[in-house]
Amino acid sequence: MPAVAAPYPARAIRTFHPRRGRMSDRQTTALQQLWPRYGLRVSDATPFDPAALFGRRAPLVVEIGSGMGDTTAEMAAADPDRDYLAVEVHTPGIANLLDLVDRRELGNVRIAEGDAVELMKGLPPDSLDAVHVFFPDPWPKSRHHKRRLIQPTHVALLRSRLAVGGTLHCATDWAEYAEAMRATLDADPGLVNQHDGYAPRPAHRPVTRFERRALRAGRPVADLIYSRR
Repeated sequence: MPAVAAPYPARAIRTFHPRRGRMSDRQTTALQQLWPRYGLRVSDATPFDPAALFGRRAPLVVEIGSGMGDTTAEMAAADPDRDYLAVEVHTPGIANLLDLVDRRELGNVRIAEGDAVELMKGLPPDSLDAVHVFFPDPWPKSRHHKRRLIQPTHVALLRSRLAVGGTLHCATDWAEYAEAMRATLDADPGLVNQHDGYAPRPAHRPVTRFERRALRAGRPVADLIYSRR
């Protein structure tokens, strides 16, 4: 396993809000039967070797906040030469993705339960092909902006885990957060925008139910795609 950098400074403020939710019988069964094969807890897994987790060495994508897992499953199915590690705290979403992985026979997907920032600390530097941050909590109140995932210290951590040329792809339907994201990403000296401002909507990012609701509500979606220098 490649050497891991010195521990990242402890983070006192969570960037996510744990949610409870009901699970269907199908989701409950998936969680019980499939978690041992495809799941891991962040607290038990850092530091860890991605090759040992997937049983092969392949470019690795980390999906932060995979929600119900539809996007992760669809992208992984279309991209079998890369491995996808989804990070989520919402139990019904984890269970739903487990079911999708099993039904679609996606051997290139694993699901981590817990804090994505803590997970990133345990990953080797320069080890990721891409990081996806799709529709993170916008924490719209000013006093909660400190909880946002896309802020300088966290972006520096995400960037440090990308290989040179690796991609950080963010998307949000919250206009003010989109502007804040762009300013933060532009200010990071190790990242370069792949487009002149916001990116055209990439065809490889599936349209989710969440995104459709946002568009119906009149909230346009902004994509930001940066590469590590």
